Amino acid sequence: MEDNFGNYFNQTGKVAREYLETRLDLIKLQAAGKLSKALGLFFSLTMAFLLFFFVIVFLGMVVGFWIGEMTGSYTIGFGCAAGLFVLLFIVILVFRKQLIQRPLTKLLLSELVEEIAEADEQSNHIHNQPGHDQEAYGHVPNEEATENTMKG
Repeated sequence: MEDNFGNYFNQTGKVAREYLETRLDLIKLQAAGKLSKALGLFFSLTMAFLLFFFVIVFLGMVVGFWIGEMTGSYTIGFGCAAGLFVLLFIVILVFRKQLIQRPLTKLLLSELVEEIAEADEQSNHIHNQPGHDQEAYGHVPNEEATENTMKG
């Protein structure tokens, strides 16, 4: 009888150990998936920024040469182009929240929410059960409420 209990606990320990190892492997794979998604987003944003940077630099050179040809002085032409760059920098600095921070925040949050929604669809979460009353557990804030929290 004691041998049966010993064998039972030994088998249960092996199954529990295998379960934990499998669960750890699953967590590692999920983390790798999230990391690859985040790195992909990071590199695509970096490439877009570099492309934008080169376009602006070459447009500045074109404007500098064009104004230089019109005025007969490349110094005046490139001085005006530099003035346009300073003006562009000031506009971006003043409107950085509307032009950069909010769109990036929305992009990152939408990626995160999309990933969470996919995970919820794949699981047997209580919110996915038929007859579940979502109003009983609260609600998801609308866009206006989310923007009000970002202003703070």
